[in-house]
Amino acid sequence: MAVPTKPLVSDLVSRISSLPANYVRPESDRPILSEVTLDYSIPLIDFQGLHGPDHSKVIKEIAEACKHFGFFQVKNHGVPKEEIDKMLSISREFFHLPESERMKNYSDDPMKTTRLSTSFNVKTEKVSNWRDYLRLHCFPLEDYIHEWPTNPPSFREDVGKYCKSTRELALRLLEAISESLGLERGYINSALGKHGQHLAINFYPPCPQPELTYGLPGHADPNVITILLQDDVPGLQVLKEGKWIAVNPIPYTFIVNLGDQIQVLSNDCYKSVLHRAVVNCSKERISIPTFYCPSPDAVIGPVPQLIDDDHPPLYRTYSYGEYFQKFWNRGLNSETCLDMFKN
Repeated sequence: MAVPTKPLVSDLVSRISSLPANYVRPESDRPILSEVTLDYSIPLIDFQGLHGPDHSKVIKEIAEACKHFGFFQVKNHGVPKEEIDKMLSISREFFHLPESERMKNYSDDPMKTTRLSTSFNVKTEKVSNWRDYLRLHCFPLEDYIHEWPTNPPSFREDVGKYCKSTRELALRLLEAISESLGLERGYINSALGKHGQHLAINFYPPCPQPELTYGLPGHADPNVITILLQDDVPGLQVLKEGKWIAVNPIPYTFIVNLGDQIQVLSNDCYKSVLHRAVVNCSKERISIPTFYCPSPDAVIGPVPQLIDDDHPPLYRTYSYGEYFQKFWNRGLNSETCLDMFKN
C-alpha cells in the first residue's frame, strides 16, 4: 500500500515503519555513525571575561578557536535563561500544533520571509532531508514580526525577545572576532551594510532508519556567524581534520560557528566549518540557529589590512546577495561556494 503523501516529515512519521525511498541516501553518502568521535573537547569560552581584566585572554581564546576549529561554545553570554527556556518551549509547542494549523505557514517559495517548509530546497534536491523547519526573518524586527505565526499565542512575544537578545550577542561576538584579527572592534559590523538576521526552528522527528539519511548533510553556512541553540538531544556534528565530531549539548550555552563571509573577510585566516545534523530513532530534536548576515547589497571581500605581499587577496569582491543566490541554487554541499569567488 502506498504511503500517503504529506509535505512535512512530522506528519509522515506516524504512518511509516521504514524510511521512504526519497529520503534514502546513496551508500557512499550515508552517515557512518560508528566512526564519529564522541568525546572531543570543544572550546568553551566564558564571555563574562570579555568585560574586565580577562579581556585580552578571551580575545586570544576566540582567535585560537576561530583559527583551529571554526566554531566554539559560549557561556555567560548575556541571553537570559528564561528567554532560552521559552524559545525551546514555544518551538516544541509550534511543531506539536495540529497539522492544519501549522500548514497555514507552509510555503516552498524561498523568497518568502516567513515560511514553514521541509528538507532544504524541495524544488531542486534529489534526496530529501529528515527535517521540517520554520524560517523567520527577524531584523529589523518591526518589518517582519507581523508575518510570524500567531499560534501558539505567545509566539511573537517570546521569539521576538529571543531575537533581540541573540542580535545583541551577535554584535558582541563580531566585535570580539574583529579584535581577534587585529582590526578595529567595529570593523566587521561596519562591513555588513544594514545587516540581516534570520532564525530557523529545525524540527527533527524520530526516524525509523537514521543510518540511511541526514537531518541535514554536511555543509558550511553562507552567512557571517551562526549562533545555535540546541535542546538536550545530540545531533550536531562538526568536521575537524577529516573526522566528524559529535557536539553534545550543554544547557544554556550556544554553539557559534563561522560562516563563509568570515572566511572571505579574514582572507582565509579563519575558516568556515562543515557541519551536519544526524537523526535518531527514538527522540525528536529541536535546534534553533540564528543566522547573522550582511544585507544583500553589502559588498564583501578580504579586509585590506589583512592583505600584503605575502598574503595577496584570495577572493574577489561581490555582493552578499550574489553569494546567497549561488548558495541557494547549489544546495547543501560539502564543497562550499567559496571556490566560485576565488581570484
